[in-house]
Order: sequence, then structure tokens, then C-alpha cells
Amino acid sequence: MKKPTILFLLTIMALLPSANAQTQRQQLLDRLQQLQVRGYMVGHQDDPFYGLTWEWELGRSDMKECSGDWPAVMGFDLGGIEVGDEKNLDSVPFTRIREEIIAHHQRGGIVTLSWHPRNPFSGGTAWDNQDTVAVRSTLPGGLQHRKFLLWMKNVRNFLKTLRTNNDRPISIIFRPWHENNGGWFWWGSKQCTPNEYKALWCMLQDYLLSEGFDNLVWSWSPNLGIKPADLDAYPGDDRVDLLGVDAYQWGAEQDFVRDLESDMTTLTTFCEQHHKLLALTECGLKNLPDPTWWTRVLKPILDKFPICYFLIWRNAKHEYFGPAPGEKNALYFNEMIRSSNVMMLKDIVK
Repeated sequence: MKKPTILFLLTIMALLPSANAQTQRQQLLDRLQQLQVRGYMVGHQDDPFYGLTWEWELGRSDMKECSGDWPAVMGFDLGGIEVGDEKNLDSVPFTRIREEIIAHHQRGGIVTLSWHPRNPFSGGTAWDNQDTVAVRSTLPGGLQHRKFLLWMKNVRNFLKTLRTNNDRPISIIFRPWHENNGGWFWWGSKQCTPNEYKALWCMLQDYLLSEGFDNLVWSWSPNLGIKPADLDAYPGDDRVDLLGVDAYQWGAEQDFVRDLESDMTTLTTFCEQHHKLLALTECGLKNLPDPTWWTRVLKPILDKFPICYFLIWRNAKHEYFGPAPGEKNALYFNEMIRSSNVMMLKDIVK
């Protein structure tokens, strides 16, 4: 082969993307897919901030103190960042949220972020659902569009600060606009049309992508009780990486089991057809009146489906959803995580 031809081929190969050039989004997706083959990870919302008997003490975690390990996944919320608040809607300082996200990433864990922004039309909370124009008002041409652009900028500014010690962006599972099929948020299905909802999703996503955020895995999660029409709000295969469902046992156990198995069956089929990851993006039984719930109710359901993680809601003094030291349910939680297909932090950093 002549030297000019060799030089030409070497030049072309140098211009081609390599495996090392993968976006951080794709690297996190690959990691989630690899871990899902082994089982599913345990997640906990607001894990290092407070528990049943303590608040704001550095290095503490109810889950760690009763199991000996951190959860593999930690969840945090950005509600309030949009208006420049110093603390989020659960009174957690954003400086502390940033510190804990960085700390969990550095120890090898995975982070997921939700966002409960205030109602841009009324000024109320995310649960102010009395109007049917809030979503429409945020879209281009809407009365609150300019305000919402500033809100998205504030989200951007916070996300930009989530960097490793060597100044690399931290990969995040980002889960905005969740539970659309419920009627309790201003972006719910009773407050906007599927097309308006998808336009809201795309507006936020396009903005963050235009700002260079290639480190976000986009997660879409309706609430328990999915009906076929609820999937009309699915933003699209080019818009979503991971699907899930938010599922709490608020009523009878048999209803929860029936509904969760039905929804997970629906989503498993959907994810297989659309080549997406699956998770149980929120779950829990408030105050765990049945300590055996982990092993007797939840785990048998999760074992039937190819989820990559489940996220237990937060522990706090007024309500709790996860295990805690001294609580009977911690014994059954520890029994659950001893199973080879259930992963805490140490299981994903081997």
C-alpha cells in the first residue's frame, strides 16, 4: 500500500468517534444496562439529610446505619431552585444537595434528580392544580414563557455545579414532570393535553441539551394505575432513556400488588418494544405498619420484572418509607438486600 493511502486512512480513523468519546449519558446508560443483568439496585430519597430521629448530621443515613452500606442510588429534588430559593421544597439547602450528590458520585453511587417547580401561572406550589393554563402559559408565546426561561436557567446554573473533583460533569438520571397521569400537579393530565405536556418536556430538554448537558439520562414516570391513554403523553423514543412508575401502597395490599404487577407488565412490554430501561422510580409503604412488607410484598413483585433500580421515598420524623435502626422492618429489609439480585452501593463498585 502506498504511503499517501496509509496517511489518508489514518487521518479518517482519527476523525471517527471512539469508544472513549461516548457521552456521559451513554456511559451511565451502559452502566445501568450492565447492572440490570445482575439484578436491581436499592435507592433512597434524601438519604443523607435526615432520618426518624436526626436531621442534618453529616455522614449519617438511616439505611446505612441499619444495613452497613449506602444505597446504590440516591434521589434528590430541585423544587425551589427555579425561583432562587436557598433551600428546596423539603427545606434542604441546595449547597448541601450539591455536596451530597458529589459525595455519592465519588463513592461510586448513582444519582437521580426530580423537580417539583412552582406553578408559573399562579405562583403556588407544584400541587396548585386549579388552573388548566399553567403548562400552556410556559410555552413559546405564553404569558409566563419569559419567566419560565429564567426558571430553566436557574436549573441549568445548578446542574453546572455538579462536577467531580477533577472537574468532570456528574452523570445524572433526570426525572422531571413525573406522575402526569395524576391530577395533583400543574402539569397533570387534567391540567393539560398530551401535546401540551410533551411540548413542556421538549422545551426543557431542548434547552438543557442546547446548553451542553450530555450527562443527563432522561426518565419518564407516570403514577400507579397506568391506562392506555396515559401513554399518549410519552414524549418519544428520542426523548426518553428510562421509564418507570411511581407506586405507593396507600390502600389495601391486594390492590397495590394487583396494580403494580399490571403496570410493570405494561411497562416491561413497552420498554422491550422501544428498547428502554425500566425502574420503579418511587415506592413505599408509609411508616411500614407491616414490617415484613419488604420480603413478603415488594420483593416478590420486583423479582418478576427487569428493573434496574427501585427508589424508596424519604425518611423523616413525621413520616418514613425506608428502614431505620431499631425498627422491626429493618430486619426484613436486611433480609431482602442479602439476596444476590438486590444491590447496595458495595455491590455496584466491585
